[in-house]
Amino acid sequence: MNNLVFEYPYVLLLLILIPILWWWNVKKRSYHKYNFIKWPHIHALPLKTKGIRTFLFNSLPYLRLLALAFIIIAMSRPQLKNVSSSVEHEGIDIVLVNDISGSMLAQDFIPNRLEAAKNIAEDFINKRPNDRIGLVAFSGSAYTACPITYDHEILKYQLKQLRTGIITDGTAIGDGIMVAISWLQKSDANSKVMILLTDGVNNAGYVDPVTAAQIAQTMGIHIYTIGVGTRGKAPYPFQDPFGRIVYDYVEVLIDEDLLINIANNTDGKYFRATDNESLKQIYEEIDQLEKTRFHYSTIVSHQDIFDIPLFIALICLLLEGILRWGIIKQRV
Repeated sequence: MNNLVFEYPYVLLLLILIPILWWWNVKKRSYHKYNFIKWPHIHALPLKTKGIRTFLFNSLPYLRLLALAFIIIAMSRPQLKNVSSSVEHEGIDIVLVNDISGSMLAQDFIPNRLEAAKNIAEDFINKRPNDRIGLVAFSGSAYTACPITYDHEILKYQLKQLRTGIITDGTAIGDGIMVAISWLQKSDANSKVMILLTDGVNNAGYVDPVTAAQIAQTMGIHIYTIGVGTRGKAPYPFQDPFGRIVYDYVEVLIDEDLLINIANNTDGKYFRATDNESLKQIYEEIDQLEKTRFHYSTIVSHQDIFDIPLFIALICLLLEGILRWGIIKQRV
């Protein structure tokens, strides 16, 4: 009933006539009820018990009142209001470029840098259901772990499969950027974003990272760079000659100048994460900086349904006619 509206609601004021006419009909019947005639003897009256005909005859005025009520409702032009909403969004295509070199096993993050980065990136993906996201991994070279897609379940599955040792060790930042560019250059999204996460210094690959950033800048790609690692030294697991895991503290070396340069050249931003909480806050800030824009539109349409009360009124009048002329045979 929330969708029922009336084009001319003031016509419904005529419904006040219905109880007035009903009262008048009851009063009229009461007046006739107490009229009497003189009769010589009660046993001479042709007594007749009330039957179905009497009941039907008494209902005739109410059928007319019911028909009148539905005619008044039809005159008010009832309508069904249909409201439909649509949501359009300006798509953002994002590629996560993750370092999977051996140094990502350092345990200055819990449980280590790589696992922390994967877990927090998964939370970031969950918050952006309307964006296409892809995944590129790099170490001594780079490869596509997952193409840009709306299927975030596949994306998160591929993210969980990332581990060190899949490809030659090293840090090929430029190659990672170029593989991501190869996907973003095909995109027709309004915004193209790359999130580059690394814990080291570029020492491998075929493409200079600055050159790759310049190519990204010409394509309108924003690169947010994240350096992960504590300041100073971080515990790193090693395997001794007896196969046991031992830990040694290794100096954390991140080429922050390079990462700042890449971010500045592409209208992005550089961040430094020193623990799980700071890395989580960085992804939250990027999420706010690259918000998907939504456009809402609402269409309201009205469907006339005055024919329904008119049809009911016609049925009432037909039924009244059938009862009066066909069954009761009582003329007005």
